[in-house]
Amino acid sequence: MKSRHKKLALIGGALAVIGIIAALVLNALNSNIALYISPTDVAAGKAPADRLFRIGGLVKDGSLARQADGVTIAFVVTDTEHDMLVHYKGILPDLFKEGKGVVAQGRLAADGTFTASEVLAKHDENYMPPEAAKAVGDAHARAAEKKAAEDAPVTPTAPPTASN
Repeated sequence: MKSRHKKLALIGGALAVIGIIAALVLNALNSNIALYISPTDVAAGKAPADRLFRIGGLVKDGSLARQADGVTIAFVVTDTEHDMLVHYKGILPDLFKEGKGVVAQGRLAADGTFTASEVLAKHDENYMPPEAAKAVGDAHARAAEKKAAEDAPVTPTAPPTASN
């Protein structure tokens, strides 16, 4: 084999190895990404099946229910337009409260509830996770548009006149 052919074979082999490494890294990153989806998007069927994702919003007042074991909790996350029931088994953050912002990471169960593997709460009085704040703001905007459309005055139109 000529020197030139050896160099080309070496370069081709190196490119193949780099390609395989890049494919493995991208696959690992893709399987560890958790998308953010609002409860409204989940209700619209935009939630990925069999993949981790995050939902966020406000913990609905009066929705927190603890089981007798003390670590199994159910609560409702709302973006003020749609609600989603969340089941979580574990210790909640100290700042987790009803009416406050929360982001939960987990999977959608077959019955339509969200089974969380991790719950994140806000860290001070002025903070809400950006994704949750956007979802709540979008829901408020849609509700305002809907109310404005319902409250719009209906103007009667005059019947057409026949002109012969």
